[in-house]
Amino acid sequence: MQVRQGMPEGETARGCYLALGNFDGVHRGHQQLIGSVVQKARKAGKPAVVITFSPHPAQVLDNDPPGLLTTTARKEKLIAALGVDFLFILPFNRELAQLPPETFVQDILWPHFQPRLVAVGFNFTFGHRGAGTPALLHRLGEELGFKVEVMAPVTYAGLTVSSTAIRNALDRGEIQLARNLLGYWPVLAGTVVGGDRRGRELGFPTANLAVPPEVKLPAWGVYACLARFQDQVRQAVVNIGRRPTFGTDLPATIEAHLLDFEGDLYGRELELELRAYLRPERQFAAPRELVAQMQEDCARARAFLHDRQA
Repeated sequence: MQVRQGMPEGETARGCYLALGNFDGVHRGHQQLIGSVVQKARKAGKPAVVITFSPHPAQVLDNDPPGLLTTTARKEKLIAALGVDFLFILPFNRELAQLPPETFVQDILWPHFQPRLVAVGFNFTFGHRGAGTPALLHRLGEELGFKVEVMAPVTYAGLTVSSTAIRNALDRGEIQLARNLLGYWPVLAGTVVGGDRRGRELGFPTANLAVPPEVKLPAWGVYACLARFQDQVRQAVVNIGRRPTFGTDLPATIEAHLLDFEGDLYGRELELELRAYLRPERQFAAPRELVAQMQEDCARARAFLHDRQA
């Protein structure tokens, strides 16, 4: 897959089959929409294209934007795995947000892409104040000469698959539900940075993960995870929160204790694949009580992750 920032040059993408949306999380609904576009493009012998935006419009327009399920870099990987030929990432700013939906289609979408098909989700909106709807897009397509397909809601256990539903599941620590909605296990990815080394003093050295501030964190507490770095996969216990045993109003951290691992991870890229919420974060009266709980957490994580490496 080729990734392009901004508009295509020349006729690279003209005549394409195109999926349009924010695609935060690239969840099961997004996967079906993009997969359908790829299948139709292959049959027609045309390029399969995805258009998305960075930053996410909510990060620009909302005073209190929701956390993102995927960074742009991770979104690229997930979309590439679906067989897309071109991913165009359009810079989102207030100037673009002010465009009427008709102008976006007539001055941007059609001249640069001239798509044969545009596919969007059932709840997709675009243009100034979200005035553009799938119905308006369909009318504009009839005028300009492209078809529009609107993906019906994808459901799981009676719940509509959406980025909001996934965020709500993460807020409750419902990792299995989030996985069923996403189609893959939730992941926190970032760089290992230095910490206060308190875990090492307690006999449980941790890798402190710095993730981009816009990324959605799950409910604070302790998780069983698989830690991935380079070509290694390790079982891990991860604490997300403010470590109340050691003070008040401490900054939130993500601390991963990799089971049966010795080594220095500072500066490395690390992915934490969340598998189960073990317990909420709590304050202990003394460090020895915390150590005892951490031993229990490690035992529970081992038992849960046994034979669950896939």
